Amino acid sequence: MMTLCLLHAPVRAEPVGEVDTAFRWLGRDDRVVVEAYDDPKVRGVTCYVSRARTGGVKGTVGLAEDRAEASIACRQVAETVGFAEKLPRQEDVFTERMSILFKRLHVVRLVDPRRNTLVYLAYSDKLIDGSPQNSVSAVPIPSATPIPVK
Repeated sequence: MMTLCLLHAPVRAEPVGEVDTAFRWLGRDDRVVVEAYDDPKVRGVTCYVSRARTGGVKGTVGLAEDRAEASIACRQVAETVGFAEKLPRQEDVFTERMSILFKRLHVVRLVDPRRNTLVYLAYSDKLIDGSPQNSVSAVPIPSATPIPVK
């Protein structure tokens, strides 16, 4: 029973570090944060996402709208890769709010079965107009471990 709860728990960012980019008199400084996300369906793969976080009073209390820019690098971080279940060819794996309303960061996993590779795409969307800015990363899976596709 506990295992089922862990498999369906929301994916949370694990802070790795941050650097200040602009001083603010009140509240936190503007900064770039780096966070790690473990793929919940692929054991041994972690994505590192960097993005700007707005500081100041609004940013400190969670009311600021962060820029629609992110960079992603996904890597095999364990000796072997394992799959919890068959993967859809495309799936929204992580999503996180970037503003109090309507704007979200998405990380989508795409399966390239021909090359036995997992491709991760980071982008943001907004209710009215999203951003075309995006970043992509690929994790080749050893040929001895075929990716199970739905």
